[in-house]
Amino acid sequence: MFDPEAHSVREQTASAAPSLHCVPWQALETEVPAWDRLALDASEPNPFFESWYLLPSLRHLPQTEAVMILRFEIGGRLAGLLPILRSPRYYRWPVPNLASWLHDNCFCGAPLVRRGAEIAFWRAVLDWADETAGRALFLHLRGIPLEGPLHAALSQVLTDRHRHAEVVLREDRALLASDLSPDAYLETSLSGKKRKELRRQASRLAELGTLAVERRADADDLAAWRDAFLALEASGWKGKAGSALANHPATDSLFRDSLQGAAERGRLKRLALTLDGRPIAMLASFLTPPGAYSFKTAFDEDYSRFSPGVLLQRENLRILERADIDWTDSCAAADHPMIDHLWRERRTMACLSIAIGGPIRRRLFRHFVRAEIARSPAGERP
Repeated sequence: MFDPEAHSVREQTASAAPSLHCVPWQALETEVPAWDRLALDASEPNPFFESWYLLPSLRHLPQTEAVMILRFEIGGRLAGLLPILRSPRYYRWPVPNLASWLHDNCFCGAPLVRRGAEIAFWRAVLDWADETAGRALFLHLRGIPLEGPLHAALSQVLTDRHRHAEVVLREDRALLASDLSPDAYLETSLSGKKRKELRRQASRLAELGTLAVERRADADDLAAWRDAFLALEASGWKGKAGSALANHPATDSLFRDSLQGAAERGRLKRLALTLDGRPIAMLASFLTPPGAYSFKTAFDEDYSRFSPGVLLQRENLRILERADIDWTDSCAAADHPMIDHLWRERRTMACLSIAIGGPIRRRLFRHFVRAEIARSPAGERP
């Protein structure tokens, strides 16, 4: 299908020389309006690199001093953005590399790139990596969706330039993408026996009090909602293991600030299952048309025999009715024991390593990545 806006960007790219600069992340603090416009124009949505999520991540999380931003522009207009880091290590190995920056609560590494500028962006990124490689052996891109215009453009640029690259990690995670109604989708996903069991659990739960579903897409009462979510998550196994958001001031602040920023921009959907007005299951999702991301979910483990998390996800299937949302990324680990049985589609996310620099560096990279693939086939963390 012809996209007039993308065509216009390609024409503009041809007439106005694109430029890419590596800048401190603090430099983007003054460009939030332009950054937000870029997010709305992006060829692939990624809430985790939008201003309201990436800036709180960099402000609150530890060891972000070295993070830089690859800032791409066309005709003086912001057209691409990717956080980058010069890393002295490659996972457990002491091998210097240039790597896109992600953290444990960042579930997608796709750069924000204006529609139609994908090829120009990747050309500029690779040119920058060649020119400023320093001690880095290669460029490592993390959390890249393998289906979509960004990876397609990168593959074309790599082919055109005869540049070696390898997918060193590949994971399939649950995705919700269907033209079916919520009821029809549930029927195709779960057996009649399982659907009957869910109805029985909901009925038994309702016997304990008033059972209700709350849906919110505004910023009203958000502070109380965030408090309730953090307390609910911390009350379960994550809190005991020290991995709940509230266990650490940095992730507590990141959660609070990012939900506030998303809500102010109409990018937040809140869903809660309540019993006598008290939440027993909660879900925060980011709306990034034409997609959405299920960011964080929590449930009261005292009611685990009623499967409140699954009952909430049954209600979450109503997102299929939204005309502006074609798919929802679960942000869940591969083979998740709950969501994988309910959501039948899959999204493939990958880590790619790409040759940079001159012939000697590229030969060294080829030997290194060949040994890596032999030791750890794609799909296993090196």
